[in-house]
Amino acid sequence: MKPRIIVCGLGRTGFKVYSLLKQQGAMVIGINDRPLPYLEAEIAASHILIGDMCAASTLIAAGIQDAHTLILSSSNDHSNLAALTQARVLNPHIRIINRLFNESLGDRLDHILSDHFSMSVAALSAPVFAFSALGNRAIGQLRLFDQLWPIREEYIDETHPWRGRKLSDLWDDTSRMLIYYLPAHQQVDLVTAVVSGRHLQLGDRLIIATQPRIQAVQNTFRQQMIRMLTGFRYFQQHIRPMILVTLFLFLTIFAATFTYMMVNAHVSAADALYFSVGMITGAGGAEEVAELSPDSIKVFTVMMMLVGAAVIGLFYALLNDLVLGTRFQDFWNKARIPHRHHYIICGLGAVGVQILRQLHANGCEVVVIERDPNNRFLNMARSLKVPVIQGDANIAATLQTAYLSGASAVLAVTSDDVTNIDIALTVKGIAPRVKVIVRNQNPQFAELSQQVFDFDAVLSPVELAAPSFAAAALGGRVLGNGLTADILWVALSTLITPAHPFCGRLIKDVAMDSDLVPLYLEAKRQTAHGWNLLDVELNPGDVLYLTMPATHLEQLWRTHPASISLRLT
Repeated sequence: MKPRIIVCGLGRTGFKVYSLLKQQGAMVIGINDRPLPYLEAEIAASHILIGDMCAASTLIAAGIQDAHTLILSSSNDHSNLAALTQARVLNPHIRIINRLFNESLGDRLDHILSDHFSMSVAALSAPVFAFSALGNRAIGQLRLFDQLWPIREEYIDETHPWRGRKLSDLWDDTSRMLIYYLPAHQQVDLVTAVVSGRHLQLGDRLIIATQPRIQAVQNTFRQQMIRMLTGFRYFQQHIRPMILVTLFLFLTIFAATFTYMMVNAHVSAADALYFSVGMITGAGGAEEVAELSPDSIKVFTVMMMLVGAAVIGLFYALLNDLVLGTRFQDFWNKARIPHRHHYIICGLGAVGVQILRQLHANGCEVVVIERDPNNRFLNMARSLKVPVIQGDANIAATLQTAYLSGASAVLAVTSDDVTNIDIALTVKGIAPRVKVIVRNQNPQFAELSQQVFDFDAVLSPVELAAPSFAAAALGGRVLGNGLTADILWVALSTLITPAHPFCGRLIKDVAMDSDLVPLYLEAKRQTAHGWNLLDVELNPGDVLYLTMPATHLEQLWRTHPASISLRLT
């Protein structure tokens, strides 16, 4: 029997997840707090309920007590938490997929609650943005060997270098994982095609994951000196007013000291200097210097007091700004900005900060442009020693401060689609050869804008993350997923138990019968991959990592619903 799934919060993300689940043949019902134009057909068919997803009556009407999985896809963490609490009261054993912006809260809930899996649209989509910036035509990601592997689709056309090549030649490469195979003619699963020596033909599609490479950042002494000199020039521009005011202050003191010495020959240079400094700074001292002078000098003293008060006020203000302000921080920030082969992230929001983490983990040099001085993620960026430029990224001067012409790629990932397009067009106007990755919330417009404006990639976080929510609802916490030719496939790990339907069988036979693709096997602290994997017999305690279509997961539920153990990672 297929599991009954309830999707709460049918915004852009929720409705995409709902649609994917229906497309895969799942029994799914939706809940939304208000009717929307794109929900009218489903509401009329009684597939979507209108009501408060946190209310017990609404959840009961949706069948919460008999449901297998609840997906909380609202963009409001508070609403998702309230619905989670109510759902667990009504059905303590229900499996919950919870969309949470607060990652730390999600981690705590995952550890405390059984069958609770928190997911984030930003965290799921950010790796694809990063992979695109690095040059991979990624459509998803797969977590293997504690690394995120970019997933891409290879379409075999007339000029493709793999045309006519045996699939078995590609299978044995340890730096590459074959995920799924869609032949143009004569449907056959990947393992059968590999074993039978099938060649790639025109029109075939092959989904593969490639091992990520960590970029080693090596800054030469010359590059470091250039950055320091650049930062010093920037600092020099801002310290110039301070230098001018200081020179004028010394000139004022010198003029007053010289005047008092010339008028009264009995006044020593030290007394004149002491009185001049005290008069201008307001500290006082040696008043007899002025009291014994003629009236004209007394008038001069009054003028010096007024001028000195203004000059010393400016001096203290500039000195305070220099020492306690952001000048020194700006100096070091400017000195750290790389000149070449770096990545510029425009917008340090939920998606931007995840991209920053991904690129930084890959050893890339990153520069952030953020206009909000109170952005909550600024401290995190600075803790990673990533230079942050405060300003609007759609202004040419701001981009040039980040050395746009030498950048490897620019990622326009603010929360506003129009701003992202504006930034991308500005980049194209200044440096046409720099790669531009653009975030856009509307999947349809994303594809059109990429064609019209010739951007390198226009990606929708919702489009990238929704398959992960759907896959998690269908088959445990997944290692990766993808959507190819309307087929949703998932990658997961399964622990082989004595009652497991795969126990005692060869991996090759299991793969051919179940249309799954084995990725690798963990057995007795050893791993098997490639040709060695296919002829291995599965024994209790082994952990098999595999991919399979989401529609075929039902065979696991139907055959041995209690014996299939998904390893949570």
